[in-house]
Amino acid sequence: MGVGVSSWQLARAVSSAGELGVVSGTALDLVLARRLQDGDEGGHMRRALAAFPVPAMAQRILDRYFQPDGRATVGMTRRPYRPAPKLTLRQATEQQELAVVANFAEVWLAKEGHDGVVGVNYLEKVQMATPTAALGAILAGVDYVLMGAGLPREIPRLLDDLAAGRVGGVGVDVQGAEHPHRVEVDPRVLLGDALPDLRRPRFLAIVAANVLAAYLARDQATRPDGFVVEGHHAGGHNAPPRGKVVLDGHDEPVYGPRDDVDLDKLAALSIPFWLAGGQCTPAHLAEARSRGAAGIQVGTLFALAAESGLTPDLRNKLRRELLDGSLEVRTDSLASPTGFPFKVARVVGTLSDPTVYAERQRLCDLSYLRTPYQTPHGDVGYRCPGEPTRMYVRKGGDVADTAGRTCLCNALTSDIGLGQTRRDGYLEPPLVTLGSQIDGLRDLAAIHQDGWKARDVLAWLSPPV
Repeated sequence: MGVGVSSWQLARAVSSAGELGVVSGTALDLVLARRLQDGDEGGHMRRALAAFPVPAMAQRILDRYFQPDGRATVGMTRRPYRPAPKLTLRQATEQQELAVVANFAEVWLAKEGHDGVVGVNYLEKVQMATPTAALGAILAGVDYVLMGAGLPREIPRLLDDLAAGRVGGVGVDVQGAEHPHRVEVDPRVLLGDALPDLRRPRFLAIVAANVLAAYLARDQATRPDGFVVEGHHAGGHNAPPRGKVVLDGHDEPVYGPRDDVDLDKLAALSIPFWLAGGQCTPAHLAEARSRGAAGIQVGTLFALAAESGLTPDLRNKLRRELLDGSLEVRTDSLASPTGFPFKVARVVGTLSDPTVYAERQRLCDLSYLRTPYQTPHGDVGYRCPGEPTRMYVRKGGDVADTAGRTCLCNALTSDIGLGQTRRDGYLEPPLVTLGSQIDGLRDLAAIHQDGWKARDVLAWLSPPV
């Protein structure tokens, strides 16, 4: 769920209750760096770093980012966060160390103090982050890796290689490239003699169509250990409709029968699967099991739980709007720089508010969703439709691609209280994503009007017999 919404606290709560708790693996290097700069309240990050197998590496992260008293305040404004390295094809040791340690810390904390299983969710779109992120999670003993937002055909091999201590990598899509590009990490070079014996996690591929599942299942090299079948009601990024895209009166893409997954064909692959997207009631869980699914993946109900990474202010605002019937979730065809449809909760004071959107000066300083491209001189450059329009066009991008785009990187970090404060005092606004099927959310909120915890969600979805 976004950046840090599916936090280690939430994953641990779900896992401790006997289900698969999953942490969001997106931008964990940035999350760790900013938590440390805010003073690491509770000492959780430092506790996890103390368990890292290479103490010297963990100490370098602390020396670089930890501020015991938090960021200094000038007047009424806190100083900007120190930047973390941007994703690139050629990664410096400093960059790889931060990513490995950050992913280790989040998974280690999620697994601390219980014997339950923990997963981590990555985006295929953010290819340059995947090898180091996966290595960090494996070092912490992650049990499952989940990945969608693309075709994750290289992940089984990556997990095999990293668990064996071999160099692991994935191909990177570089627009206009004349030859393949790849990003890799070498566990033995990075960790040296401290590299422990590693266990390969299971891999769950997130798909939205039978053809993608069949493609991945046909070859042992790409075959996952399970599928998460995500429908278009899911929060975050959605697969676009199959065929020509048609928009309705609210400029939302129209999905039809071609976008439904044939569960009988999926079951014929003999690979376990879970249903996701709009699976938010006890009835949904019962129906999923009756149709051969191992269970359901649930996000939105947990996003508003007390253990989620959303700031209390946002959680309370969303819950109030839910209870008074004003909460609205739309599928925005333009918001995401990736070009995928993206679910946006329309909340006053966030980037879903046209006034707030218009007042934000475009800036691309985190760059997780930027795309590599080959320049006319044969070098590799990076661009994002969410960056300043003139910069995007100067890099060869089409100006039409920039219309309506938001900076998801900055907005999603603001959702969890880690938004950047610019030097002029401007604080990056949030943008909330939720699933569009909120009937279950309303039912749960009616029972727990003062808020709920992860265990309340689990008890509601699957009450004791």
